[in-house]
Amino acid sequence: MLTSTRLRSWLLATGVFLVVVTACKPETETEVEGESPVVTTPYQLVLPKGFPQDVKIPASNPLTEEGVALGRMLFYEPKLSRNNTMSCGSCHQQSKAFTDGLGLARGVDGAANTRGAMSLANILWEPTLNWDGAAVSLEAQAQKPIENPVELHQSLAAGVSKLQQTDLYPPLFRKAFGSRTITEENVLKALAQFERTLISANSKYDKYLRGEAQLSSQEIQGKVLFSNHPDPTIPVAGADCMHCHNEGNRLFSSTDYTLGANTTFFNNGLDASPKDAGRFMVTGLESDRGKMRAPTLRNIALTAPYMHDGRFQTLEQVLDHYSDHVAKDSPNLDLNLLTATNKRNGTQLSLNATQKQQVIAFLRTLTDSTFIQDKRFSDPFKP
Repeated sequence: MLTSTRLRSWLLATGVFLVVVTACKPETETEVEGESPVVTTPYQLVLPKGFPQDVKIPASNPLTEEGVALGRMLFYEPKLSRNNTMSCGSCHQQSKAFTDGLGLARGVDGAANTRGAMSLANILWEPTLNWDGAAVSLEAQAQKPIENPVELHQSLAAGVSKLQQTDLYPPLFRKAFGSRTITEENVLKALAQFERTLISANSKYDKYLRGEAQLSSQEIQGKVLFSNHPDPTIPVAGADCMHCHNEGNRLFSSTDYTLGANTTFFNNGLDASPKDAGRFMVTGLESDRGKMRAPTLRNIALTAPYMHDGRFQTLEQVLDHYSDHVAKDSPNLDLNLLTATNKRNGTQLSLNATQKQQVIAFLRTLTDSTFIQDKRFSDPFKP
């Protein structure tokens, strides 16, 4: 048996041990704050009829009402930039179909990027991102512009620290992800969730397909030209657009979503010696030098200037390039651009002035005014 002195010593030692264990015991936020466990609400994503239905949303980042709402706020949050003056929404403006109207995107220090900001419309369906396809998920892509010295120019860790110090964000992260402790991973997850909801599918073209609107004769002829491969021996006139901008899956980009990959990158003959190596910078393959992802043509009338370097200010200039000025000696030039022509023994596509205007008329039917006015996508910090 223990003597009273030894028992007192043992109890003191045990008490100290218990205090230490209690102090070190991890406590849940519910225990600390008296809050109920977090239960998120699944986000009901409505996929437009005719679009690919088997969308690939990561199991580790399901869409929730809370996550999407948080992502929208973070998309427009300037604290993610070095000097608190820019956000994702600075270079991806809703009124311009989430582009910025600049040939080359500019960051917080005023320096120009080497490429323009791409539209985020229907980015849910794009398995590879950026002009060169360097990012393979929205979660991975979101970090790049935040930390890029010529974009937001701030480490994601620094941005997280700023958010953590606010009264606004810790409760919102708890609602979305179950913890008031903000992490880099959850910032990227929230941004990706919001971006996956940016669906554009209510243009005049879409209404035409639904039987809710009629296209003019000029727009119809433009649609035919868009989808035709020219054959001057028959003759069949064509603008040959569909090879790089897939109309069949309604995305109008180079994505072949049925194969689950952005399967084709293109050199569209802008230069005999491309200054931007494009896809080559990702793969290191000479066969990819100068190739870029063909962006969506949805809302194309809103996203000028055009091409990865913004060299064309108007759609007329774009059509002039493809019709008359493709650099045939450009390495890895797409085969269709090399051979397609509307003239016997022609060396260029050679659309006439009327045909160019018809194609442009059709392209303008892809403008979705409801998309650029949708309050679900707008800046929540503005009235």
